[in-house]
Amino acid sequence: MAKAYWVSVYRSIHDPDKLAAYAKLAGPALTAAGGRFLARGLPAKVYEKGIEQRTVLLEFDSVAAAIAAHDSPGYAEALRALGDGADREIRILEGV
Repeated sequence: MAKAYWVSVYRSIHDPDKLAAYAKLAGPALTAAGGRFLARGLPAKVYEKGIEQRTVLLEFDSVAAAIAAHDSPGYAEALRALGDGADREIRILEGV
């Protein structure tokens, strides 16, 4: 079974306090669901038409595990804490 990768890209952060509250809850919820943080923060370098935006990369054992983590009660609590504190997108990709 192919691994899965969760990529979060933050277009803008409106409330750093809400983001901090989210991170405090999201990290434990995602690791408890089998997620492994591989990278997070601002890019070391951007190319082409890249934009310097906060990015988070997690690895899961499968797409199903990543989706289950997103849909878990613990992560739902983290999302409530974030509220309108940031504009971002999440992509779940199947590994090759």
